[in-house]
Amino acid sequence: MDSGPRPVFRRILLKLSGEALAGPKPFGIDFTTIESICTQIREVKNLGTEIAVVVGGGNIFRGLEVSKHGMDRVTADNMGMLATVINALSLQDNLERLGVFTRVMSALRVESVAEPYIRRRAIRHMEKGRVVILAAGTGNPYFSTDTAAALRAKEIHAEVLIKATNVDGIYSADPNKDSGAEFIPRTTYMEVVQKELRVMDLTAITLCKDNNTPVIIFNLNRPGNLKRVILGESIGSIVEN
Repeated sequence: MDSGPRPVFRRILLKLSGEALAGPKPFGIDFTTIESICTQIREVKNLGTEIAVVVGGGNIFRGLEVSKHGMDRVTADNMGMLATVINALSLQDNLERLGVFTRVMSALRVESVAEPYIRRRAIRHMEKGRVVILAAGTGNPYFSTDTAAALRAKEIHAEVLIKATNVDGIYSADPNKDSGAEFIPRTTYMEVVQKELRVMDLTAITLCKDNNTPVIIFNLNRPGNLKRVILGESIGSIVEN
């Protein structure tokens, strides 16, 4: 463990979108990007913080989008959940090549490549110093990986849900499209809903509100940002009561 500044969070849940793993590519996995992400996770792990990661699958398959073209929604969502397993295995491989012990746990049963998700076992893995990568969302169709992140954060007693994005935090509009978008460093769950700030989907943000789980939104593309968040620096935006 590093002998420098101490982290302000003992246990976190990090939400990574599938698109984050694609980097500059329109789809798939960009290995330079994923190595950068895993390096940041290792930095935080070396501070002594326990980490669980919920990963999306939108860089490979988006069930909701495909269902709009006629595919059965349940089938499409199941395919999307399997895409998250691919991303989880990629994260695991990169982390372990960096010397970080991991476990992939899946809400869908794929025992040949991942453990079944069992809450108490996930907590035990983190207590033993392993990064737990949670795949397949909640294991149910119609629920996003954002909702899975909100649910798992509460289940594993994470102190905060940290969502990685490609912008510096929450804005009043998409800053990539609107140069006049206003940065919002701090807001509440109700304001997110009322102003439709698109931080997370409604189910996820409501679950965070009901369980008083703070959400930090930050830019993962800036090296070292995740560590700065864990050390308590004012990076990104925070949603809380």
